[in-house]
Amino acid sequence: MAADENPSTSAAALLRASPLPVLEARVLLTHVLGWRRTELITRGDEPLDAASVARFRALEARRVSGEPVAQLTGSREFFGLDFDVTPDVLIPRPETELLVETALDALDRIAHPRVLDLGTGSGAIAVAIASARPDARVWAVDRSAAALAIAARNAARLAGPGRSGGALTFVEGNWYDALDPALRFDAIVSNPPYIANGDPHLSSGDLRFEPRGALTDEADGLAALRAIVADAPRWLAPDGVLWMEHGYDQAEAVRALLTARGFADVRSMRDLAGIERISGGRFTN
Repeated sequence: MAADENPSTSAAALLRASPLPVLEARVLLTHVLGWRRTELITRGDEPLDAASVARFRALEARRVSGEPVAQLTGSREFFGLDFDVTPDVLIPRPETELLVETALDALDRIAHPRVLDLGTGSGAIAVAIASARPDARVWAVDRSAAALAIAARNAARLAGPGRSGGALTFVEGNWYDALDPALRFDAIVSNPPYIANGDPHLSSGDLRFEPRGALTDEADGLAALRAIVADAPRWLAPDGVLWMEHGYDQAEAVRALLTARGFADVRSMRDLAGIERISGGRFTN
């Protein structure tokens, strides 16, 4: 049998035989081979070495068992940037880009804005804002030292030296607790844990492999959102904004929290699926 007819020796044959969705199989195979996606076409019939085939099959099996593709490859694209990802951080998701876009719009006319990202995880939100606004001074908080190490690594690679706003500042702590009391921010953003304890999604799909503390507050799903809203005015500059991601059915409750705390211009924004994905407002006092 010729080499390219053996289902274990060419990229094209591996893809044809894979039980995975085509896109996932392609991502894993380009990761193993170090190829661009176009090379799966131009070099698809080339014989592959046994070690590469074995590595692909091992990753394929782990994906079949449920492990997220981002954790298998160690990376995930977000806001046009390639972030390092480990099991210590939440995997950045496309719908969270709305939070970045909305924050950037709010900061559009502010020179050298100060931005705070609460529960930064991989640093995706903070680094994306810092990359889009080199003049911004950005602080990122997380209670997980392991997550902050990943975030700092991403920041150094994706929003490194040369920014007029300087390097990002990473703070280990719970929400606002470890911040310098003198700080004030033009924007506070957060993608906090908002899944209610007992939600079946926590035990299915990719979420099984992500840090539980980044997903659920172990309560009704609103505990972290309440804490962030309650203390935000203390940390906001005049006319500063707070924007938070939340669950698909939590927009009304979050708007109520913001209104009760004295925020103005309270509203929710819908993602590309039409879901009210983020809510926020401006504090004018």
